[in-house]
Amino acid sequence: MRICMILEGSYPYVHGGVSSWTHNYIKGMPDAEFVLWCIGAKEEDKGKFKYELPENVKEVHEVFLDSALKEPLRSHRKKRVRLTPEQEEALTKLFRSEDLDWDTLFDLFQNRKIDPVGLLMSESFLNMIIENCRTKYPYISFSDYFYSVRSMMLPEMHLLSQEVPYADLYHATATGYSGLLGSLAKWKTGNPYVVTEHGIYTREREEELLRAEWVLPAFRQQWIDLFYIFSRCAYHHADVVTALFQRANTIQAELGADPAKLCVIPNGIHYENFCKIEPKKPDGFVDIGAVVRIARIKDIKTMIYAFSELKSSVPNARLHIMGDVDDKEYEAECHQLIEQLSVPDILFTGIVNVMEYLKKINFTILTSISEGQPLSVLESFAAGRPVVATDVGCCRELVEGTDEFGPAGIIVPPMNKDLLAGAMRMLCEQKELCREMAASGRARAQKYFTHELSMKQYRDLYERLLPNGKKED
Repeated sequence: MRICMILEGSYPYVHGGVSSWTHNYIKGMPDAEFVLWCIGAKEEDKGKFKYELPENVKEVHEVFLDSALKEPLRSHRKKRVRLTPEQEEALTKLFRSEDLDWDTLFDLFQNRKIDPVGLLMSESFLNMIIENCRTKYPYISFSDYFYSVRSMMLPEMHLLSQEVPYADLYHATATGYSGLLGSLAKWKTGNPYVVTEHGIYTREREEELLRAEWVLPAFRQQWIDLFYIFSRCAYHHADVVTALFQRANTIQAELGADPAKLCVIPNGIHYENFCKIEPKKPDGFVDIGAVVRIARIKDIKTMIYAFSELKSSVPNARLHIMGDVDDKEYEAECHQLIEQLSVPDILFTGIVNVMEYLKKINFTILTSISEGQPLSVLESFAAGRPVVATDVGCCRELVEGTDEFGPAGIIVPPMNKDLLAGAMRMLCEQKELCREMAASGRARAQKYFTHELSMKQYRDLYERLLPNGKKED
C-alpha cells in the first residue's frame, strides 16, 4: 500500500502538534510505503527537515507558496491565453472567493497546462479583474485590488499546476492548500482520498486573518471566504472526512461536509512510554510545564500574565515552556512582556525530550485559543500530570471526561488570566486533588487514547477504501 500524505506548514519542517502525529503515524505503519507531498510557505526552507524521516518514506515532494510570486513576468508577456466561457466563469468565481466548478480548473492547469503567471499577464485576466473590481470593489483603487488578487490567486494556481505523485491513497491533514492538492489528486487519479482535520482549519485561518495586519481591511473577508471554499472543495472530493472528536464532525457538517462521509478517529499516544513516570519528588518548587510551540494561536502572553499573578501567592512556582519557535516576532514580544512584568522563573527550554522532562513537572497547562485534540494533554495524562487547559477544541471533554474516571484537571475560558492563575494556584496548593486528577487522567489515556487504538482505526478505514490494502490495477 502506497500512501501519499499531503502536509501543510507542518511535518517535516516544524516540531509538535500535527508534525508529531504524522511522524508517529508513519512509524506506526511500517508495512506501508509513504510519499510526502509537503507545502511550505518559503522556498528557503527546502530540505530543512526537523525530523529524521522513517525508512518507509520513499519520496518527498516539496512545493512552496512563495515560488509562484518569484516568477519573472517578462518571460510570460508574449504567451496568449484563450479561455472557454466555463473556464472564465470558474476563474472569476475563484477571484471573488465564491464556490466554483473545481474540476474545470483542475483540467485547465493539469491538461491544458496553463501557466499561472502567463494567465495573470493575459488580456483575459485583465478583463476579468477589471470587471470584478468595478462590480465588487468600486471604491477601491484598481492597483490595490490587482495586487491583492495576485497574492491570493498565484499560490493556489501554482499548486494546481503541480505534478501529482502516484499513490494508492491520498491523505490530507487539513482542508486548506493541502485539501486543494488532495482534491486535485482525487480528480487526477480517481484513487481514494481521506481528509483528517486536527482542528477546524477554516476557523483557525479566520481567527488569524481577523488579527493579521498585512491584510488590507477591504479584502479581509475575501481572504476568509477563500479558505472556506477550499474546505468545501476538500469535503466534496474526499471519500472520508475524519475528525478527532464528535463536536468537530458536527462543525464539519455545518461547513459543508456530507454527514455520510464523517467519522471520528481520536489521537493516540504511546501510553507505555509515559505511564511509568513517577510523581515528581518534592524539592521546594512547584514546576509547571507547557508543551507548546511559540505561536500566537497558543497565547503564550496570557500564560505569562497568569503566571506573574500566580507568583504573588505561590513564590516557589516555576514555569517551563517547552517547544520550538514558530514565530520569532511573537517570541520577542513574549520576552519583552516578561521583562516589563519583572516576573522571574519562566524558562524557555526549546525542544526537549518531553517524556524525560515531564519527570521534573508537577502539572501542565495549555492556553491555546484554538486546538483540536492536543497530544500534549494526552501525554500529560499518561504521565500522571493533571492539566489546566482552555475550553477550546475537545479539551473540556478530555479533562472533565464523559466516563467513570472523573476530572483530570481544570478547564478555564481562553484569554482569561485571572481564572487561569486561580486554577494553577489550586493545583499548586491542593496536593490530594492533584493526585486524584493524575489517576483519572492516566486511566482515561490508557482506555481511550493509545497509539495502538488510533492506528487500528486508520488501518480499518484504509482496508475499507482499498480492499486487500492496495489499489487494483
